[in-house]
Amino acid sequence: MSSLAELLTEPTPARPVITAECPPVDGGGLNAISEHVRRLAPYVDALNATDNAAAHAHASNVAVAIALNRLGVEPIMQVACRDKNRLALEADIVGAALHGVTTLCCMTGDDVTAGDEPETGRVFDMDSPQLIRAANRLAQGRYLSGRPLDPAPPLLIGAVENPGAPPYAYRVRRGLKKAAAGARFLQLQICYHEDRLTEFTNLAESTGLNRKVALLPTICLVKGAKALRFMNERVPGIAVPQSVIDLVANASDEREAAYQLALEQAKHALSLPGVRGLHFADFRHDDTLGRIVADLGLPTVRGAPDSEAIAV
Repeated sequence: MSSLAELLTEPTPARPVITAECPPVDGGGLNAISEHVRRLAPYVDALNATDNAAAHAHASNVAVAIALNRLGVEPIMQVACRDKNRLALEADIVGAALHGVTTLCCMTGDDVTAGDEPETGRVFDMDSPQLIRAANRLAQGRYLSGRPLDPAPPLLIGAVENPGAPPYAYRVRRGLKKAAAGARFLQLQICYHEDRLTEFTNLAESTGLNRKVALLPTICLVKGAKALRFMNERVPGIAVPQSVIDLVANASDEREAAYQLALEQAKHALSLPGVRGLHFADFRHDDTLGRIVADLGLPTVRGAPDSEAIAV
């Protein structure tokens, strides 16, 4: 069982679970990943290895997840359906497990039109609930074909859901579908409408979703109003109220205003029923994650890893 699995299933949690995304890597070798880990790892229980995030090609999810594992940080390997058929998806999951990477976050993936190579062919052989079910079958010792997999990898399977995208009630039903398929945690998409996140968690509580999966709302750490405008205009499924954009844009210090917005969102999320922790998307690439964890009164998880641990 992974350390994250143990934290998520504690009967009386001592503190919120914190996860974050490792920024996509294009070059710089393993040192590039090491630098991200040195900055983020002290404050998180696990780091996401993204899978061609926002339909942009980057170093592979499997390679980054293995590197994170070698650095002593539990990786959450994102697995997206957009780019691969079921054979390739099964191969990635089983191959990563050979290197000790056993925590997954299954997702359908943004359409290729969201990226910088919109002519790319779409695969979508499965959607995320089907991928979750396939991963759960692997964890039970069988490929989708029925062929045995021995030993079965001890997978912790997660997924994503968007509390801020209509139809809102359907999002909880879809979360229940993912839980039934085998998901044990949901990293929720960033939601700039506090009422929608509140409604989602209330409905999750009334339907029992939060007793089946751990809910981890996402908090975005951005530099200012430009990033908020970009998300509102260009990122599918995210709507940022104009009042929120104006609040940051008209502040005397945009960076500080953007930070205070994130801090307020984090406090609100942690106050909601069934929320087990937070997931951070850090676009500032500075010491902000450490600051917000401290301002939330949360402990440091670990010391900074030694860069020599990843030497080849």
